[in-house]
Amino acid sequence: MSIWQQLGTVPNLLSLLRLALVPVFLVLILNGRNLEAIIVLAIASITDYLDGYFARKLKQETRLGQLLDPAADRLYIFATLIGLAIVGYIPLWLTIVVIARDLILLFTYPILASRGYGPLPVHYLGKAGTFALLYSFPLLLIAAAFPDISLFVLPVAWAFALWGIGLYWWAGFVYLAQVRSVVKSSSADSARLGD
Repeated sequence: MSIWQQLGTVPNLLSLLRLALVPVFLVLILNGRNLEAIIVLAIASITDYLDGYFARKLKQETRLGQLLDPAADRLYIFATLIGLAIVGYIPLWLTIVVIARDLILLFTYPILASRGYGPLPVHYLGKAGTFALLYSFPLLLIAAAFPDISLFVLPVAWAFALWGIGLYWWAGFVYLAQVRSVVKSSSADSARLGD
């Protein structure tokens, strides 16, 4: 299937919509339009669910989709963290801790590519961490948009955020171990071929 055919699949169109909503979401947060930002985040969450559902249901799982879906998740995480930090809803350290993990993993891509591998499959711990983080963001926004209920919402939001960070980093260490294993096995294969 060509790249253009892959782009035209229902799941990938939903992922592209999600990507297009990232700057809209960030602008809304930065302008204090929390309720609208929550709505955009809800739409993005629905498209995230639907793209996976339709990919399986319509048998339209593509390599492009495997790249677009996590890319859209990462962009939402980054945009939300940066936006929430700028407006003062979360401390800057939270943004740094989450983004630092992805920056560290970014350096693994050239290493994998040099051995003929693309990005490794997403681990369930990474999915769980991403889910927890993406669940905490609307709750943080709800607490900001509706201060009367923030006493009840903020503890839940922070619980999801902290669990998300822990799982996110745990998945990062698992990914680094997988990269190390790939490097070792490709080095061993090269050594055997050289004999």
